[in-house]
Amino acid sequence: MPEAYIVDALRTPTGRRKGGLSQIHAADLGAHVLRALVERNAIPDEDYDDVIFGCVDTIGPLAGDIARTSWLAAGLAQAVPGTTIDRQCGSSQQAVHFAAQAVMSGTQDVVVAGGVQTMTQIPISSAMIAAEPLGFTDPFSGSEGWVRRYGAQPPTQFRSAQMIAEKWDLSRAQLEAYSLESHRRALQAIEQGRFNREIVPLAGVLHDETPRQTSLEKMAELEFLFGCDRVTAAVSSQTCDAASAMLIVSEAALKRYGLTPRARIHHLSVRAEDPIWMLTAPIPATAYALKRAGMKLEDIDRVEINEAFASVAMAWLKETGYPHEQTNVNGGAIALGHPLGATGTRLMCTLLHELERSGGRFGMQTMCEGGGQANVTIIERL
Repeated sequence: MPEAYIVDALRTPTGRRKGGLSQIHAADLGAHVLRALVERNAIPDEDYDDVIFGCVDTIGPLAGDIARTSWLAAGLAQAVPGTTIDRQCGSSQQAVHFAAQAVMSGTQDVVVAGGVQTMTQIPISSAMIAAEPLGFTDPFSGSEGWVRRYGAQPPTQFRSAQMIAEKWDLSRAQLEAYSLESHRRALQAIEQGRFNREIVPLAGVLHDETPRQTSLEKMAELEFLFGCDRVTAAVSSQTCDAASAMLIVSEAALKRYGLTPRARIHHLSVRAEDPIWMLTAPIPATAYALKRAGMKLEDIDRVEINEAFASVAMAWLKETGYPHEQTNVNGGAIALGHPLGATGTRLMCTLLHELERSGGRFGMQTMCEGGGQANVTIIERL
């Protein structure tokens, strides 16, 4: 089977809510990373086969196929199409999968995978409630089949995070200690310049705005979220504004344009389980991926697991036994933010650069997603 290679990966900084990127139109935010990607690589823009963007809550400025709109807003070739996909939080990781699969099938040679989200302008779950004027209060409870199988109460990420904390016996204090470490790692990474190669500054924002100088004492003052008794904002991922993109090409494209590959896609898979639990799927998905890839966790040098909540990552660490010292080593979404549709390629961008920094060979990425789903990607640094 033909190989799919990663040639480049970049992202904007994560702009905190109402921060430095909050007033930028989504198309312009996406255009920023696309323009930079094309300018940095010796491929004429008209030779790109497709642009695949992840995005959630695609209403307002995020509607109308934001992948295509961002490419055009970047001033790039009109002949190049774009498509926008929604696998909830894993949308741009799925964009990587689709891009790699297109290349591995032999039908395309040069594909951009990425994502964009403007969570200040379009708050999380906006699409869930957009049809309320039309009589739909949520996407689930009106379905006879859904209610018959899962009940009338719609699934929520907060309920899932609480259930996970209870099942894996994770106390509020333990969750907050994990979160504090996420911030510490992110602040250290910024201070040491670890993100400099992957970030394309925008609007005067040079670094991620989301990491905080906080403390366990400050975290302990926060109230619980939505009826939880362990989960607070301190142990949850931050909403933010960001875009990210990766260039994925075939071996033929490497030769045609004289490109140097930085990594190859070693494995792609996606699995799912109970949507009410929602956030636990990375655990079985990891086992499934390793079996399909013929690998063991000991073969993996670095892991990025999305910190939707501290309980998600902590439960995964408990179940797998993988070292925390090799997981989210530069901080996770609790500190760096979770820009929904852009998070998948943000994580993979950071994973690639961390493998290069540390000299590791294999990196694995996984993340929980709405509907009880989880993508797993394994890349090999070259």
